[in-house]
Amino acid sequence: MRAPLQFVLDFFTGGDPVQPTTLPSSPPKVWVPPVTDAQSVAPPSTSGAVEGSQPQTDASPCGFTHPAANRHAQLQGVMVSFRLERSRRKSIGFLVGADGLVVRAPGWVPLREVDAAVKEKAAWIVAKLQQFKERQTEQFQKAIEWRHGAEVPFLGRTVQLCVLERGVGRVHGQDLAPEQVLPVTVPPGASVTQVRDAAQVWLKKQAKTLFEARLHHFAPLLGVRWQKLSLSSASTRWGSARTDGHIRLNWRLIHLPISQIDYVVVHELAHLREMNHSPRFWETVGEVMPDYAERRKALRQAPVDLKED
Repeated sequence: MRAPLQFVLDFFTGGDPVQPTTLPSSPPKVWVPPVTDAQSVAPPSTSGAVEGSQPQTDASPCGFTHPAANRHAQLQGVMVSFRLERSRRKSIGFLVGADGLVVRAPGWVPLREVDAAVKEKAAWIVAKLQQFKERQTEQFQKAIEWRHGAEVPFLGRTVQLCVLERGVGRVHGQDLAPEQVLPVTVPPGASVTQVRDAAQVWLKKQAKTLFEARLHHFAPLLGVRWQKLSLSSASTRWGSARTDGHIRLNWRLIHLPISQIDYVVVHELAHLREMNHSPRFWETVGEVMPDYAERRKALRQAPVDLKED
C-alpha cells in the first residue's frame, strides 16, 4: 500500500540516461554505497511575491511548498509557496490538496488583489495545509507496524525489526544476517510508540552517515562546498539548501533506494550554484546526473510519498 507521506522537491523534466547506482545484495547496517546523485529550493526571505518566479531560499520548518510554486506569502507567520494559475473563472478560487495550495484567478485580476485575497484567507489556508500534513504523517506511521518482526523499508529493501527488552538475551532473527535486522532495545513492556521512536533513532543514525558520504562525493563534482548537514523531519519536502552551505535532508529518505537519495543530494548541492530552478540550474544537475528526470519520476512514485522542494 502506498504510504502518503508527501514531501517537497520541485524537480526536473529531462535528461540523458546514465547507469543507475546499484546496491549490493545485502546492505550492511551502516552501509555507505558507491556513489552517483540530488534536490532543493526554498522560499525567499522577503514576504512579497513575484509571479513566475521560484522561491530562492530555505523555507521555515513549518512552511508549505507546492512542487510547482510560482508565488509565496507569509501567512500567520508561516511561509506558504503556492501555485498561481490564471483561468477564465470569474472569481479567485483556492484549492488545498496533497501538493499544497493552488490559487486560480481570472487573467484580468491584478497581482495585488490576488495577494490580498490570499492573505484574507490565511487562517483557512494554513489550517487546511496543516490538516493534510498531519493526515499524511499519520498514514505513514500506520503503514509500518512497530512491533517485533515487522518489516521496515530501508534503502529500497526491507529490514526486520528486532525488539529486545533490556535485561533479556539478544535474540536476532533466526535466518537473518545482521545487516537484515533493525535492532532496538526498549524497557520491559514498552509501548508501540517507544518501539517506533527507538527504531527511528537507528534509522536517523544510518541516514546521517549515508547522507554525509553522498554529499562528500558529489560536492567536488559540482564544484561546491557544503558547510553543514541537518536531518529534517518535515512532512512537505525532501530537502533544502541555503546560500550559506547549510543542507537539510529528510531522514525518511533512508527508506528509499540509493539512486533516489542521490538525486535529492545532487539537487540540493546544485542549489549552491543556482538558487533557483532556472534552465542553468537543471543544466548543473545534469552535469553529474543526466538521468535526473527518471529518478524524479521514481521518487514521486515511492512508497514514502513526499514532494520535491
